[in-house]
Amino acid sequence: MHPIFGKCPVCGQELHVTKMECRACGTEIGGEFAIARLAHLGADDVQFVETFIKNRGNAYKVGEELQLPYSTVRARLTEIIRAMGYEPGAEPKEEPPSITPEKRKTVLTDLARGKISADDAIKFLQGEGE
Repeated sequence: MHPIFGKCPVCGQELHVTKMECRACGTEIGGEFAIARLAHLGADDVQFVETFIKNRGNAYKVGEELQLPYSTVRARLTEIIRAMGYEPGAEPKEEPPSITPEKRKTVLTDLARGKISADDAIKFLQGEGE
């Protein structure tokens, strides 16, 4: 079986999976399905990622196995991270604290009645006020 890839071999644009089939029972499922980020990588990059995982993320061991200097391993990893749509070293965005629907409704009602200012409403909705 051939591995799935995420880019068109003719034009290089992103492919969309529209059909899946079970070989055991013949069930077919149609629709539009997302391709995993790893499937967007080329065969060499997938091999590099597999080696990286096998070595538990130890870039020195990856370098030894692939006979690459440490700096090349790091640079290659950065390229792969970007190819997967991430920014290397970027901190994950913090999710704003969620408030209950009841609290949200109370804040908006208080705002509509003039009991609180728009600035205060924003603070409450962002979870900064109590």
